[in-house]
Amino acid sequence: MSTISLRKDKVKVVLEKKKLTGVRAKVGLVLDISGSMRRLYKIGEVQEAVERIAAVASQFDDDGSLDIWVYDNEFARLPEVTEHNLLGYVEKNILNNEDIHKFGRNDEPQVMADVIKKYTLEETSEEPVFLIFINDGGCKPGIKKFIVESSTKPIFWQFVGIGDSNFDVLRKLDTMEGRLIDNANFFHFEDIEKITDEQLYENLLDEFPSWLAEAKEKGILK
Repeated sequence: MSTISLRKDKVKVVLEKKKLTGVRAKVGLVLDISGSMRRLYKIGEVQEAVERIAAVASQFDDDGSLDIWVYDNEFARLPEVTEHNLLGYVEKNILNNEDIHKFGRNDEPQVMADVIKKYTLEETSEEPVFLIFINDGGCKPGIKKFIVESSTKPIFWQFVGIGDSNFDVLRKLDTMEGRLIDNANFFHFEDIEKITDEQLYENLLDEFPSWLAEAKEKGILK
């Protein structure tokens, strides 16, 4: 059995446990490509993360596709990830892509604005959006504006911190005021390379079910 097939099975187990079986959602992934992420790209850990999250998209999205962005002090939308282009995706579409700005400083607000633009203006849908945002620290306080503004939209932000940097901004997500509903969650792995698929999926899908329920209750989702 292929790695992606094994991971799909692991995702299914977590979906059943969290009563998410049959839920349809668009899945997006935002990847930090600031200078401090260079090592994780070089050793293939970012490719591994894309493959692990593609298994989630395969269960939520009708065509199994994963929307993807990268950002440092600039950002880029990339071709969607599918099972057909998954192998070597990071090498081909990110590291060997000269059009992408790489390994600069991190500036989250601009890529968040583009995520919201894509899902609320360009590709409107009745399906919720499960947006996974991988960052290795130093997140800008300016993210608050976009999280607050999107709390009335069908977008759930799941931030994943990796490494041992400063995550003070993300740690305050649960107490962020001014939102219609709590539309963001954060967890942190110091060493994502050592985290099992099961641990990753359990954490990724921890708060999504309660957000879905509240979003339906508030009329954000039908």
